Amino acid sequence: MFARIAPRYDLLNHLLSLNIDRHWRARTVRELSSILNKPDALVLDVACGTGDLTFALQARTSGAVYGSDFCHPMLVEAQRKLLSRERQAGLFEADALRLPVASASFDLVTIAFGFRNLASYQQGLNELFRILKPDGWLAVLEFSTPPNPALARIYDFYSRAILPTVGGWISGSKDAYSYLPESVRRFPNADELAVQMRTAGFDNVRFERMTAGIVALHIGERP
Repeated sequence: MFARIAPRYDLLNHLLSLNIDRHWRARTVRELSSILNKPDALVLDVACGTGDLTFALQARTSGAVYGSDFCHPMLVEAQRKLLSRERQAGLFEADALRLPVASASFDLVTIAFGFRNLASYQQGLNELFRILKPDGWLAVLEFSTPPNPALARIYDFYSRAILPTVGGWISGSKDAYSYLPESVRRFPNADELAVQMRTAGFDNVRFERMTAGIVALHIGERP
């Protein structure tokens, strides 16, 4: 499914979010600045897709940034964009539940709009915990359920009626953009995800909602 929409993925992200997705990533990078400012920071962006967050992180650190994704055509798009950049990021194909990296490797691990697609959220958290160094941070940027009931109904109408129609028309894959709102509805709300992170062993777990709760950024630390 993601392979089919890879060529139009960036266009639709910007169009369907009214370009607010750029703000979500920029705010995430600002929240992580204390780690990114370390000259030797080692960063992995999991489920990186076409690399937008990967490259945003790379632009704010002198350390090494890597991106991984399970979908080969998404990485092809990321590599195409990477060729126009002065600094290179390391891209590799991998399953987020079984990453081919040593334990305690990274100072920062991020995953943006990919966590809800994992086959097991708890297994995913355990794996991300494994590859973090002690005192390393995990940042999960993901769609969420707006806490305001009126806004939640408006968002639900948009995601059910408008998003699949427009997304399907442009990408040629309506099922992919029907899957997106369904995956959000199945996903834990912000409070529940914070509990799952603590269960996986993360300390100092906190989250902030963006755009009235349509998106939430969760941050946790490996003790």
